[in-house]
Amino acid sequence: MKEQKSTGQDMPLSDGTIVNLSDNRKRGKSLDQYKDEQLGKEGTTERDLFELELRMEMIQELIRDTRKKRNLSQQDLGDLIGVNKAQISKLEKGYTNATISLVSKVFKALNAKVKLSVQLDQEEFELV
Repeated sequence: MKEQKSTGQDMPLSDGTIVNLSDNRKRGKSLDQYKDEQLGKEGTTERDLFELELRMEMIQELIRDTRKKRNLSQQDLGDLIGVNKAQISKLEKGYTNATISLVSKVFKALNAKVKLSVQLDQEEFELV
């Protein structure tokens, strides 16, 4: 077997194989660059919708994970805030447009503090 000489662009694999990376290989893209290309620049309708959906998914996951950490069933959480189990299920799965009031009640029942920050014309308002 012929021994290969390593250059700065060679990359050894775990099995000992050396893969040569071309000197003129294309550099990777940042997540922001990828989102700009796939969804449009920040401020476009499609990008704003994507970012909103992503934030809502994060809130849904946070509610579900925190509920489980508190050892509460969906029924238990629903009972604490006065809604039925199905509403908690829909909230956690994103099948409903949750109101700020409902999300606030859920987090209060989970003993979590909620902060809402709104920025308008260079002024920022924070609701706690």
